[in-house]
Amino acid sequence: MVYYILRRLISAIVVMAMVGIFIFLLIRLTPGDPAAIIAGPTASEQMVASVREQLGLNEPLPVQFGQWAQNTLRGDFGTSVFAGRPVVQLVKQRMEPTLSVSLLTLFVSVVGGVTFGIFAAWRAGGFVDRALTVFSALGYSLPVFVVGYFLIYVFAIQTRLLPVQGYVPIGQGLGPWFAHLILPTVALSLPYIAFIARIARASMLEVLSEDYMRTAAAKGASPYSMLFRHALKNAGAPIVTVIGLSFAYMIGGVVLTETVFNIPGIGRLVVDAINNRDYPVIQSVLIVISGIYVLINLAVDLAYTLIDPRIRY
Repeated sequence: MVYYILRRLISAIVVMAMVGIFIFLLIRLTPGDPAAIIAGPTASEQMVASVREQLGLNEPLPVQFGQWAQNTLRGDFGTSVFAGRPVVQLVKQRMEPTLSVSLLTLFVSVVGGVTFGIFAAWRAGGFVDRALTVFSALGYSLPVFVVGYFLIYVFAIQTRLLPVQGYVPIGQGLGPWFAHLILPTVALSLPYIAFIARIARASMLEVLSEDYMRTAAAKGASPYSMLFRHALKNAGAPIVTVIGLSFAYMIGGVVLTETVFNIPGIGRLVVDAINNRDYPVIQSVLIVISGIYVLINLAVDLAYTLIDPRIRY
């Protein structure tokens, strides 16, 4: 077990190193002179040269990468070219809205998807199972921005039950914070509820058909005991895998959701940085998001051995 954890940690470090090289080269080798774009169309050659010197673009690529990697490992992501502030401050400032939307969406998706999938498998062919089929088709086919604008029209414009857009920090009150997150959470969680529910249903159906489940039913086990004590535990590995993948993909969906609901999070920061070619911000955010991806995959791999002791690596 300890050897497996160490091996996975080393693999995660190697993956992050490769991701760092890729992000650095992707940004640096993009066509166009970033110094000229940052300086503006009316800038003189001296001003462009000054910006290029300030960004260190005159140095060879290995030297630029070495300086960037060294600063990144120290937690110094540089200074935003346009905001003029340390990138760490910008990321911290935008992290709360993104984490609020992501974690609340993950909670709703896991609880709703697993519960829906369990009862659809328990009543396979029944009303709940048929409803899951219809819900899954809608969840997969409707884009997030369509659902988002529909929810805004119904619950914010027509009925005025919820705020239209924006974000209120949790420090200004739990009620306003939660009210501003309801519509983004619902819009973003629908496809993940459908995805998790379908995988949970398939895994539960396979486990419920096993001989030991029929034995438990013959011995008089209650439906609650059969579903949650015996079946769900043995069907947990595929469900945990899907939850981990869903959370990783959800980070990408948050970018679009923040744009629709005008939430000042990491997604909006990335979009603004790309439009302005703010290299320090783009590289830093990509590194942070990649690190979250790697940590989620690492947590899922480690969770396998805790959920199912039969799994050995």
